[in-house]
Amino acid sequence: MSSKLNIIILAAGKGTRMKSKKLKVLHPLAGSTVIEQILSTSQQLSPDKIIMVYGHQGQQLQAHLKDQKLTWVEQKNPQGTGHAVQLAMPHLDKDAKVLILVGDAPLIQSDDLKQLLDYSQAVLTAEMDNPFGYGRIIKNNQGLVESIVEQKDASIPQQLVKEINSGIIMAKAEDLDSWLGNINNNNAQGELYLTDVVALAHADNKSFNSVTVKDNRSIKGINDRVQLAECEAIKQSQLRSDIMLSGVYLVNPETIQIRGSIKCGQDISVDTGVIFEGNNTIEDDVRIGAYSIVKNCQLGKGTRIAPHSMLENVITEGDCDIGPYARLRPGTVIGQKAKVGNFVETKKTTIGFNSKASHLTYLGDCEIGDNVNIGAGTITCNYDGVNKFKTTIEDDVFIGSDSQLIAPITVKKGATIGAGTTLSKDAEAGKLTLSRARQKTIEGWKKPIKK
Repeated sequence: MSSKLNIIILAAGKGTRMKSKKLKVLHPLAGSTVIEQILSTSQQLSPDKIIMVYGHQGQQLQAHLKDQKLTWVEQKNPQGTGHAVQLAMPHLDKDAKVLILVGDAPLIQSDDLKQLLDYSQAVLTAEMDNPFGYGRIIKNNQGLVESIVEQKDASIPQQLVKEINSGIIMAKAEDLDSWLGNINNNNAQGELYLTDVVALAHADNKSFNSVTVKDNRSIKGINDRVQLAECEAIKQSQLRSDIMLSGVYLVNPETIQIRGSIKCGQDISVDTGVIFEGNNTIEDDVRIGAYSIVKNCQLGKGTRIAPHSMLENVITEGDCDIGPYARLRPGTVIGQKAKVGNFVETKKTTIGFNSKASHLTYLGDCEIGDNVNIGAGTITCNYDGVNKFKTTIEDDVFIGSDSQLIAPITVKKGATIGAGTTLSKDAEAGKLTLSRARQKTIEGWKKPIKK
């Protein structure tokens, strides 16, 4: 038996109920899009080929997934799910198992899909207390699937069946090709139903098995923005559960948003309203304060982030303090024992061991050594309107408050810069450098009077 696996993803639906110029499957979900969630799950099965069936606004889908290795099939005049799979058939490996997924059901779990692959042909099902609207699974005495009957075509006894079709089936390519050649559109919708192959298989003594999902929520589809929000809530709940089980303490779980992936250590504490975006790595004993945003960061052991801080593409080496109200932009590296305090912004800046910028400071294109103190209101003037320039601050430097460092410039080891200095030349090692206008009082000056 062949070990090849081909996956067909049906993504040709118009999605008119989304009331959007954007294709339905390109709407955001947990940091990516609906279709990317399905693709990610598909790729966990290591398929030999993924075929994407597209239709309305298909150019949006192709542009969005241009970096993915996919076989594209256009369904110009949609005539149902069976028609979509018929169009994909010429692109399949003849000896492959074929797994057919729907493009608007992004919560499906790879563990459930793997169980389908244990059979020659199988359908993924769920048990529903209220199955209204779903196709019913009709079984024989041996528990094999005789047919799938859509809600509109179901008799009264069939409507009482609580096992429903997820829309996902798996069969061998050669069998699928044969059955698809015999389906017709004699039904309430006047469409070619993919599900009709199940009855044809039964008549062919190749009845489908059924695999029931562990969590009914995983088959939930998206047709409008309400259902999109419901799927987002389910996905967020799953993601939060995963990180809590791996050793993360969420103070107020319902308020945490995970829009991407997190690789977690243990004994991590995350306060209310924190948003994680992109791909983050968080080591042991990290504390993240309320309403902070952490995007594509590597947070070393013992990093402490105070509330209302924003970090993007930041590396911390651990045991350091950030915030509150700090903004650390891409290219920032924070050393151990370092501190970046309130209303400090950094960009493409390295801050060394035990160095501190405690408040009201901008540090851009800057390399700061160890044991440096940056006074309040300090600015690295790194941009001349066209080009960016680097500021280098060596070890053991003291920068007085309200200083401007005009790059390119170097403040050498052990230098002290007096408060209010505008530094336009390199500061010498171990010496005090300052630039300051002479203070004077104007005799006889009178305060203006409002006329």
